[in-house]
Amino acid sequence: MKLSQLNKEILRLTIPSIVTNITTPLLGLVDVAIVGHMGSAVYLAAIAVGGNIFSMLYWPFAFLRMGTSGMTAQAYGAHDTQAASLALYRSLLVALLVGLAIIFLQRPVLGLVMLLMDTNDSTQTLIQTYFGICVWGAPAMLGTYALSGWFLGMQNSQSPMWMSIFINLLNIVVSLLLVFVVRLDIAGVAIGTMSAQWGGFIIGLLYCRRYQLHKATFAQLICRRELLRFFSVNADIFLRTLCLVAVTVWFTAAGSRQGNTILAVNTLLMQLFILFSYIMDGFAFAGEALSGKFYGANDRDSLRRCVIAIIRWGFALAIIFSLLYLVGGEWFLSLLSSDSAVIAAASDYHLWSIAIPIAGFGAFAWDAIYIGTTNTRGMLLSMATATLLFFSLYFSLFTHLANHGLWIAFIAYLITRSIVQTILGQRYLRR
Repeated sequence: MKLSQLNKEILRLTIPSIVTNITTPLLGLVDVAIVGHMGSAVYLAAIAVGGNIFSMLYWPFAFLRMGTSGMTAQAYGAHDTQAASLALYRSLLVALLVGLAIIFLQRPVLGLVMLLMDTNDSTQTLIQTYFGICVWGAPAMLGTYALSGWFLGMQNSQSPMWMSIFINLLNIVVSLLLVFVVRLDIAGVAIGTMSAQWGGFIIGLLYCRRYQLHKATFAQLICRRELLRFFSVNADIFLRTLCLVAVTVWFTAAGSRQGNTILAVNTLLMQLFILFSYIMDGFAFAGEALSGKFYGANDRDSLRRCVIAIIRWGFALAIIFSLLYLVGGEWFLSLLSSDSAVIAAASDYHLWSIAIPIAGFGAFAWDAIYIGTTNTRGMLLSMATATLLFFSLYFSLFTHLANHGLWIAFIAYLITRSIVQTILGQRYLRR
């Protein structure tokens, strides 16, 4: 594939993915916005804790999207429609089983969280109500992960976009109706969220009808060789995600131990990283779909061009965002917070926000290639190496440099992922 045509394909897949990335967090923001007008801070506290519980529950199962995307893209590139169909069925089956397990284990899970959270009785009661309703959306939420990955592997980034938009619109309508008309308070918010999750999942299943899916027997679904590949790929992604969670949680906890001001500063600066990641992830999703397609078609020349194109797009975005943060970073932070003390404190760490895009773009770009080619072991190795370095630098520098030491460790973690993945990726592509 020529480079100009490849760039057009990248943008075709990227733009809907960016819209999806931007709209996905709205599901939680809508809940926060609604309970914020219910007249008591206790509702906000309950939603914040409940949302974090589900984030921790669902985040490790992101492999249902990433693993499905890579394997489906390879089947698509090889014109193997049966393998593509089986990839969808297996992923949906795992999503269903995990979702049912979460429902079955909801009491011990919630009990464990309540032991860790320092909340009063009224907040705990609301958390239990919110969690007890939203947990019934677990199979749908995980099923949506599987569907999104499958559509992307099929070179279709528009269906996940429309699913995400539908989920948010349905959540807004149902939640507003149940809270302010039926007066169900936090139960209405939970029902709205759960209904939206199931609605989005059903819409995704309806989109599948556009494809000629092969019927599959149970024996095909549990084919030993394919199951081993499925769980090997997804186990690597699962462990890689745990490393990512460990770094993210520790970064937040290390900020909180330095007081509310530093915690607020780090939270604001991380919003700049999140903003960059939303855009960069759009190109990464395109990289997953295209690299998997070329790998499945055994088109190594196009695969190499794809790698080069995604890295070039990532580098260009990194330069643009770093310049934007250099010129307008403080203005952007002032939009997020009116606390002058926090904004003033953030200026001491402004350099790190400028460095984030340059340090992180390579990790996003290579993650896409590794997922598309299902070289997940290399991705896990790079993440494990970077995580080890993060904690080593943190414990070495934090005593002397405090929050600057934490940021040095985080920037080094991003750079290390990029370097290790580049070294391993070049060897892998040469083979």
